[in-house]
Amino acid sequence: MAIVYDKLMALRLPDAEVAYAARDVMLYALGVGLGQDPMDEDQLSFVYEKELKVLPTYASMIGYPGFWLRDLPTGVDWVKVLNGEYEVRLAGPLPAAATVVSRMRILDVIDKGADKGALIYTERTTHEKASGRLIATTLQTVFCRGDGGFGGPQRPARPVHPIPERAPDLVCDLGTRPETALIYRLSGDYNPLHAEPAIARAAGYPRPILHGLATFGISGHAVLKACCGYDPSRMAAIAGRFSAPVFPGETIRTEMWRDGAVVSFRARVVERDVIAINNGRVEIRE
Repeated sequence: MAIVYDKLMALRLPDAEVAYAARDVMLYALGVGLGQDPMDEDQLSFVYEKELKVLPTYASMIGYPGFWLRDLPTGVDWVKVLNGEYEVRLAGPLPAAATVVSRMRILDVIDKGADKGALIYTERTTHEKASGRLIATTLQTVFCRGDGGFGGPQRPARPVHPIPERAPDLVCDLGTRPETALIYRLSGDYNPLHAEPAIARAAGYPRPILHGLATFGISGHAVLKACCGYDPSRMAAIAGRFSAPVFPGETIRTEMWRDGAVVSFRARVVERDVIAINNGRVEIRE
C-alpha cells in the first residue's frame, strides 16, 4: 500500500484525552537522563515529587497520539519513518499534573521523489480539559524514507533556522545510558525501532536507536541548564531538525549560541562526531 495524497490529507486523527500525574513527569525526566547524579539538586527537582518541576520538552509527550502512522490507514512504510523536525511552543510552565485534550491535524504532505522519500507536516494543540487553557502547540515534520514517488505535490521543504558561523558561546555534554531508549519509550512512544533489534536491522541500523524526541529532550535539558538556570518558565519555544540517529550509551554535546532572547543550538554525538540535531532554536523569556 502506498500513500494516497487526498486520502492522507483527509485522514481524521482522533482527539486524545489523557490524564498525567507526577509519576509520568518524573519518568519522562529519567528517560532523558536527569537524575544520573544523585547529588545534583537542580536535576532532582525534575525527578522527585517535592516541589516538582516539569521539563518544557515534556510537552512533546502530553497527549501523544501513539504510533498513528502504523495504526491508521496512512499508506506509510512505518518501519522506515523518522522524525524530521520538531517544534514545541509553550503557553507557560507545564502543570505537574493535569487532564488534557490533544488535537492533531495533518498540515501538508510533500513528495520528494521516489529515491528521496516524503515529508508529512502535522500540528498538535494541547489544552487543559478543565479550563480549556492552551498548554502547548507542537509542530512536527515526519520523514518517510520509503514513501516518495506517490504522485503528490513536490513543493520545497520549509526553511530551517541558520546556525551562527562563529564558535559556540556555550557547550554542554550529557551522557546517555545503554537502556535510555527502553526507559524513554515508557512515556508513550512504543515504536519497536527503539527496542527490537530485528526491527532496527530491517530499518537499516545495526541496533536500536534512541528516539529523536529523546535526543530533543536531552538538548532541551542542556539549554535549560546553561541558559535558563533550570527555570522551565523561561523557555517559551524550542525547535530543531533531526539529522542523524543516536545510539543509546553515546554522549550528546549541545553547542549553543546566545543572541539576545534566541539561543541557536545543535547536538553533536561525541563518540562519532556527527550532528544529531541541527538548526536548533530556543526562545527565552527574559
